[in-house]
Amino acid sequence: MFNPKPKRHLIPLHDGHVCLVFDDVLLDPRAWIDTAIVHRARFVEGAWNAYPGPELPLAAEVTDRLCDFFAQHARAALGARRTLRAHSRFALVTRAPETLAPCQRFCHRDRLSSEPGTVVAASVLYLFDRPELGGTSFYRPARPTAEIEALVQDSVRLAPEAFNARYPGIAPGYMREGNPWFEHIATVPPRFNRLIVYRGDLFHSGDIARPELLSPDPEQGRLTVNGFFTCRAALG
Repeated sequence: MFNPKPKRHLIPLHDGHVCLVFDDVLLDPRAWIDTAIVHRARFVEGAWNAYPGPELPLAAEVTDRLCDFFAQHARAALGARRTLRAHSRFALVTRAPETLAPCQRFCHRDRLSSEPGTVVAASVLYLFDRPELGGTSFYRPARPTAEIEALVQDSVRLAPEAFNARYPGIAPGYMREGNPWFEHIATVPPRFNRLIVYRGDLFHSGDIARPELLSPDPEQGRLTVNGFFTCRAALG
């Protein structure tokens, strides 16, 4: 399922953090795309997170193999050790820019756990061969923590009109460059059969430069597998 010897390199981010990039990850990536096509009717845009498109959870045995890859090739580099739990899903970015909710207009964190002594990691596996559909960008807060937390809370609490009035610097649409609240640090370009892994508490966002090309068709759209891992933090 997974290549035991993938090509790996690191992209430095900020404050000592890195994004791990693995190429030629799957032994048969086409089989994964075919699975998404067969089950395309089961993709659902859920209310449980702010992802701008439909998703489909992957089978437990697939998540287990992704966990094995993460543990062997990435976990230690992110300051983590034993994986406590994980989940993964197919995902398709499909929303038009003008339909994005406030919380989808700027970068986000994957905060799955507030347990002390844990580390959350995330991964994105690109299963499309059209670079113009976009990779993943990383950002650093440019304002005090209290202001960033207020922005995050307001983005899910306020109606769009009220949010627009309070935060005119965050325009409707997909975030690409920085804004008054966040500094753009790096963009990882997509590549077919590429997997990136990073700390989930880093602000990041899909780099959607050509939203008119987005499609709900797994064959044509921005199909990814997104993985999330809650781990014990490495001993100091």
